[in-house]
Amino acid sequence: MNVILRLILGSLWSRRYTLGLTLFALGLSSALLVGIERLQQDVRASFAQSVSGTDLLVGARGSALQLMLHSVFRLGEPAGTLSWGSARKLAEHPAVAWTIPLALGDSHRGYPVVGTEAGFFTHFRHGYGKTLVMADGQAFNGLFDAVLGAEVAKRLGYRVGERIILAHGSGAGGVAEHGDKPFVVSGILRPTGTPVDRSVHISLEAMEAIHLDWQGGAPIPGVSIPADFVRKFDLTPKAVDAVLVGLKSRAAVFSVQREIGLWTAEPLTAVLPAVALEELWRLLDKGERALQLVSALALISGLAGMVAVVLAGLEQRRRELAILRAIGASLGHVFSLLILEGFVLGAFGAVAGVLMHGACVLAASGWVESHYGIALSIFSASRDEMALLAAISLAGGMAGLIPACRAYRISLNDGLTPSH
Repeated sequence: MNVILRLILGSLWSRRYTLGLTLFALGLSSALLVGIERLQQDVRASFAQSVSGTDLLVGARGSALQLMLHSVFRLGEPAGTLSWGSARKLAEHPAVAWTIPLALGDSHRGYPVVGTEAGFFTHFRHGYGKTLVMADGQAFNGLFDAVLGAEVAKRLGYRVGERIILAHGSGAGGVAEHGDKPFVVSGILRPTGTPVDRSVHISLEAMEAIHLDWQGGAPIPGVSIPADFVRKFDLTPKAVDAVLVGLKSRAAVFSVQREIGLWTAEPLTAVLPAVALEELWRLLDKGERALQLVSALALISGLAGMVAVVLAGLEQRRRELAILRAIGASLGHVFSLLILEGFVLGAFGAVAGVLMHGACVLAASGWVESHYGIALSIFSASRDEMALLAAISLAGGMAGLIPACRAYRISLNDGLTPSH
């Protein structure tokens, strides 16, 4: 076997310039296939780690996925709100350890503004149970303090102590600015790789304060309440978009979920984040399969190029095949040699693909995480990934069948027989 392998490697090395480009193309195809498989896992892991410490997500009755996307990932529109009374009742539930109310709707230069409580910085978990950490400054103490996510501060060049103006409505433009009530940056969070990085956090009381002289989503004509006077009003929130809930015991999650679903005060939905994400993956399943099909077609294209190059070189290798037959190689040996050669090329292409994918991850991981909140990972040699590499190598061997059959016919036609 060692002799055959040395023979194959020697033959490949003698044609290294021709096969080098083929191997490069095969490596790119393999990198695409490995990269898409790895990206699917990374996206799922990044989404799951965005709320790793939350047992239940509670909001108005409606779609669990819509509630999840809006309140956690700041995507889409809310199905409705839940009253502040219900939010407080949740916090006082004997099975609940902590709650984090969330109110959204405003923005700052395209970044969402999240109204919440100081407990957000204590109880919120991301990744594998990591807490939020301040890179600079502290959580909001004053009414018009704001805590920025890492990306917001970096992209907009903000530092602690700077003043910012929030806008009513979501999107880059907003509907109108709350220019009479500026906020001061009190803290900047370290990067988390979650939507927190792309959010501006203020207190729920501040969210109420900037809307005192607003009604129906627009300023009340002729009414303007200066920032210095808002503290004279009752700033207790009237409603929030969602509440993140942490339980004292995860064993109680289904009983608490059922109890919230039967709430008589108002119709509510209690969502397990993992279940909502599973619904998301089911919706995206067809898109994932389409990407896998595209990458598989790219691999087939690379294998076709390999077959074309090997076939084109068979005429030049006629003497090599004749010598092999002359020294005792049978037609079966020649046939097997070409198949093994395709297998080796496929294996080299798979390894080259892993290396190319790793280089791309190292080069682009920081940019992808800062822009999309997805932490890219390098090939992990898991069972599925090793099976994928084995499939690529096997595909190379199968592709070698065509030049193997051609070499078999060439050797047969030359009429050379092994000497005895």
